[in-house]
Amino acid sequence: MTRHIRHAAVFCLVLLAALLVNTAWLQVLQGRSYGGNPANRRPAIARYQQPRGDILVGGRAVTGSRDTGEQLRYERTYADGPLYAPVTGFASQLYGTTYLERSEDRVLAGTDPMLAGFRLWNDFTRGQPAGGDVVTTLNAAAQRAAFDGLGARKGAVAAVEPATGRILALVSTPSYDPAELSGNGPAAEAAWARLNDDPEQPMLNRAVRQTYPPGSTFKVVTAAAALDSGVVTDLDAPTDSPDPYRLPGSTTRLVNEADDCEDASLRFAFAWSCNTVFAKLGVDVGAQAMREAARGFGFDDPDLKVPFAVAPSTFDAPADRAQLALSSIGQYNTRATPLQMAMVAAAVANGGQVRVPYLVERTTRSGGATVSAAGSRPVRQVMRATTAERLRELMCDVVSDGTGRNAAIPGAVVGGKTGTAQHGVGNAGTPYAWFVSWAQGAEDLDPRVAVAVVVEDASARRGDISGGGTAAPIAKAVMEAVLRTPAAPQS
Repeated sequence: MTRHIRHAAVFCLVLLAALLVNTAWLQVLQGRSYGGNPANRRPAIARYQQPRGDILVGGRAVTGSRDTGEQLRYERTYADGPLYAPVTGFASQLYGTTYLERSEDRVLAGTDPMLAGFRLWNDFTRGQPAGGDVVTTLNAAAQRAAFDGLGARKGAVAAVEPATGRILALVSTPSYDPAELSGNGPAAEAAWARLNDDPEQPMLNRAVRQTYPPGSTFKVVTAAAALDSGVVTDLDAPTDSPDPYRLPGSTTRLVNEADDCEDASLRFAFAWSCNTVFAKLGVDVGAQAMREAARGFGFDDPDLKVPFAVAPSTFDAPADRAQLALSSIGQYNTRATPLQMAMVAAAVANGGQVRVPYLVERTTRSGGATVSAAGSRPVRQVMRATTAERLRELMCDVVSDGTGRNAAIPGAVVGGKTGTAQHGVGNAGTPYAWFVSWAQGAEDLDPRVAVAVVVEDASARRGDISGGGTAAPIAKAVMEAVLRTPAAPQS
């Protein structure tokens, strides 16, 4: 009998060893493949088992979570979804996450290790901290002013605080409601198909992911290069610029919309946007100096994130002088996002210094304790302070006496630059209307806001489209909204 008990005991030990080996094999060697298997719903169930943290604008949550009572329990909700969609993105149980919902996902989902107060205890209990919150830099009034200003038109607005780089507004139209994609049923699938098939591309963030020819707004960069390089030393001296201007090495003649551009001074040419003057200035400055100036402002930077990625704005500074002339007036291959052009205006407003733009002020635990803060952002000097001062003077002339009068704000100092960018084969496309600007209130020590507006507006009559007529009023509304808001403390 003892022998049989011993054999049974050995057999049980063998079974136990086999079980342990099999468990170790599954957990250690096969765990990753099982964990990543699409059929494994446990990660998804765990992910949606608790409410997601919120994204805040001006102290108010613009996101939320709804208890569905289903297996994937909590579903994302959005307040003013279309207004903030270019910032929040979406958090979908079917299609993943975009924009802040993606870049700050670990904080919002509660999986960031920084959220855990007692990490060893959480590891032992397999508990997960509550989702944290993301506090944005947005100015709610400016965001609303930009969205309402664009209305039904296709376009984008970006506004930044020159001294800090805080993004105050980021709007893209047409927009969409991210809540339509939150669930995992047929309604979310239908919304996804409809939004992706829409030729107006409502899910495209035109403020940071779409580049446009900046047209005459790029003349701010060309003027900075001309002043810094010494090609122009006197704002009021004649520039020896023919009208029309034959592009070097070609038979193409460049003309102007404005009159009296022949040999115009930089002051007059900037106020009335003389193409011939700035095309020739770009050639006189040279490809290398123009390239360095553009890169100083932020062009050709593939790594800019705010924290989600921004499409690179480009200035290729072609060796061909005819192409360089066109690039220097924001045409040919020159491309820019609205955020990039807001950075250009901000650099002028901030004494020639540009701050890296950012959208997240801080992240917090659900109780409000700070987890991380943006802090001071890197700064670079893109032009001489004296050059920036002269450009501020030129931009003020545009608003007071030139093509940007629709952006004037009583009691405030406003500088701007209009632009009407041609595009399409043979420039047959409806022009894009641009306006870049900055504003300083009567009681402000420094400019409070820099704005860039682009309006595609394919439904407008070609003759009705201009930066001053179409885009400048939108910029004015955004600047007024910021100037009415008490200044935030600088980091």
